[in-house]
Amino acid sequence: MILKAYHDYKRNVLFRAILLFFIVFVTGCSSTKYIADYQSIVKKVEIDSIPKKFEEEALNYIQKDIRPSSKIGINVLIYNMFNTKDGKYKTNNVKPLGTPPPILDSTLVEISRNQIEKYLISKGYFNAKVESEIKVENKRAEILFKADTGKVFTINKVKYEIPDDRVKELYLSDRAAFTHLKEGNRYDDDSLGYERDQIYQVMKQKGYFDFSRPYIKFLVDSNLNANKANVTLIIDNPIDKPRHLQYTLGETNIIIAPNSDGFPDSIKMNNRVFRNVRYTDLSGKFRRNPIVRYNFLHPGDQYDIRNENVTYDRMYELNVFKNVKIDYNKKNDSSNTVNPVLQLIPQKIMSNRIEGEVPFNNGTVGFTLSNTYTNNNLFRGAEKFEFQIKGGLQARLGQGRSFINEIYQRDFSVGTTLTVPRLMIPFSRSRPGKGGMPHTIFSASYVYALQKDFFQRKVILTSVAYEFRETRSKFHTVTPLNFEYRFGGLLFDKTDTTNINYPLIVNNYANLLLLERKNVTFGIKYAYTLNGEKLATNNSFIYFKGDIDLAGNMLQGLSKLFGSRVDSTGAAMIFGVPFNQYVRPEFDIRWYKGLGGDKQFVARLNVGIAYAYGNSKNIPFEKLFYAGGSSGVRAWQARTLGPGNYNRGESIETEQGRRLLYGFDQTGELHIESNFEYRYKLLNKFFGAKLKGAIFLDAGNVWNVSNGESKTRFDFKSLGSQIALGAGTGFRYDVQYFVFRFDIGLKLKDPQFTGSDQWVINKFLSGGKAFRSAYDAANSPDRYRFVQYNFGIGMPF
Repeated sequence: MILKAYHDYKRNVLFRAILLFFIVFVTGCSSTKYIADYQSIVKKVEIDSIPKKFEEEALNYIQKDIRPSSKIGINVLIYNMFNTKDGKYKTNNVKPLGTPPPILDSTLVEISRNQIEKYLISKGYFNAKVESEIKVENKRAEILFKADTGKVFTINKVKYEIPDDRVKELYLSDRAAFTHLKEGNRYDDDSLGYERDQIYQVMKQKGYFDFSRPYIKFLVDSNLNANKANVTLIIDNPIDKPRHLQYTLGETNIIIAPNSDGFPDSIKMNNRVFRNVRYTDLSGKFRRNPIVRYNFLHPGDQYDIRNENVTYDRMYELNVFKNVKIDYNKKNDSSNTVNPVLQLIPQKIMSNRIEGEVPFNNGTVGFTLSNTYTNNNLFRGAEKFEFQIKGGLQARLGQGRSFINEIYQRDFSVGTTLTVPRLMIPFSRSRPGKGGMPHTIFSASYVYALQKDFFQRKVILTSVAYEFRETRSKFHTVTPLNFEYRFGGLLFDKTDTTNINYPLIVNNYANLLLLERKNVTFGIKYAYTLNGEKLATNNSFIYFKGDIDLAGNMLQGLSKLFGSRVDSTGAAMIFGVPFNQYVRPEFDIRWYKGLGGDKQFVARLNVGIAYAYGNSKNIPFEKLFYAGGSSGVRAWQARTLGPGNYNRGESIETEQGRRLLYGFDQTGELHIESNFEYRYKLLNKFFGAKLKGAIFLDAGNVWNVSNGESKTRFDFKSLGSQIALGAGTGFRYDVQYFVFRFDIGLKLKDPQFTGSDQWVINKFLSGGKAFRSAYDAANSPDRYRFVQYNFGIGMPF
């Protein structure tokens, strides 16, 4: 029987491999049968004899309709499946799925040749010539573009024709900080365009309200010897003026529309002007100060386009306006003054969102349902108020009983959050910065958790936090007040020696105290994030997030200063319960490497440790780390990996014990995890969105530090045998505003086993069914899964 199971298992894997090969083969050769006899499919395009650094950009000048698809060609395969009929391509009712095959068109080849030639000229190869050659065989075409670039031209001299002395002075004083236009450099049209944009920005930042890009021109003289060119920069004066004018800001008008439909034909302005700002709220829903606070166009200041851009950003970040428009009115006199006019159209203030999910894996199924009410303008100052109720159930499958009887976990929470768009710091009247919208966040919640026949846990959480941006890339969160009160208890008598699980209770007594103990946490938190705004891009950058949770130090100092009651363990108490004292730092560092287009490589290291000291001997259960899950080591379900070499079947001998401790026993005080992921595009058009793929390798685990068995504790010498390895592939359905994610993780190395048995990938490839049957019988109700499926919204990291 074992041999037969092994044979079936290998046959199944072999069948999938053959099927994949067949799909790849069909994809590569099936398109030619749908085209006419006189047509050909472009299979290869090459550009020869141009400098390597320009090759990738030159390829972009080849017309898209004649660019060959990828070697696998899944986009074309999908297109062929939905857009062919009677052996031909459809000419109407074409579905936007996949990409049509590139059919040879000599006109497009000539356009491409001409565009490549112009591109080379723009890069300083003024004498460049490009020829094209087409080869066709069996309806398959190859296109070769061959370039004769000639010698590259460099800049000989840079001259200036700027009649306005003040403009010339501003340009020359700032030029060194941005210019790419330098003598001896290779001539490049992009350098001229960049210079024009930088001059425009300098002028608009220095008060030149009327300045525009057409004032800036370049004359290029390449009729010199030795392949050199002279460049003359010209900044013209206005036609009707002897010089450019600098402007200051006058009275500012801020007008809010009556509703989201926009402004009426006639507007009655507020007669009152306070500090040169006329505030007119036609909706009657917004107080003046919270809106005026984020207007950076202050009367009397010199016009600066940067202040205009910051005002746009902040008004949108208030999250109460769907449209922001800034215009300027010039005064009739000759005072060189412009009056800003901010027109704000409000969006819908209140909303209600119902969400649900059905998590299922590793023999369990459940559901979570939540309702969130949001008011974005609670006190008429763009304060965001949220109230959420959330509940969920989790049950085991395949136990021979009904779903109701197999429910082992219940969760319920209710919480509220108030976010104020400013820093509410006592005795502080500082002017808001330009790095980003600051927030003060007040939050309170109640969480209830029940694990059948094991424990119930109740937690009350309150906090006050400040969020602000130092710069666009540097984000800080400071929580000066974090209060947590935990209470609850076990649902059985841990002193009952007749209990069948009494040995289990004795072995896990220290951990059980974490669930039974009432305690208070009073502390502070701090988090710092670098480059968080770049996560949605395919660029190259370093991302960092570090945070620290520090609790109990102030209470410890007060208890020593004034004295306090202690419990039976000698721990000082407040409000009749002991308080926690610990430090919990964690950091997440990632390296994102853009590889062109939608391709990107990501390397990540996530490390955290929780250490109790002083008034505490243990970390609160909720502060412990766990491994696995859709954003961790994805070949494992969350809370089913570790700590260390921990093996549930050996450590918990009874089935009932494994049921009771499910999701509780596999946590740790130390967490180390590393992920490597390659991301790429699979389909450009897939039901109106992009379908992207990923290949990943994950490694990591959790460990105990201060207590636990030796095999669960961190030991650098045993690190190699305690690291879990998983690999897999994933799909991301990108609909622009959301990314729906599906990952398939495969276990490679499982630290719960010993020696060579840890490499479970060998079992998967040979004898996997027999291995799982033996494991499931010895570890019931736990089941072994080589493959783990993960669903999620958003990227894993």
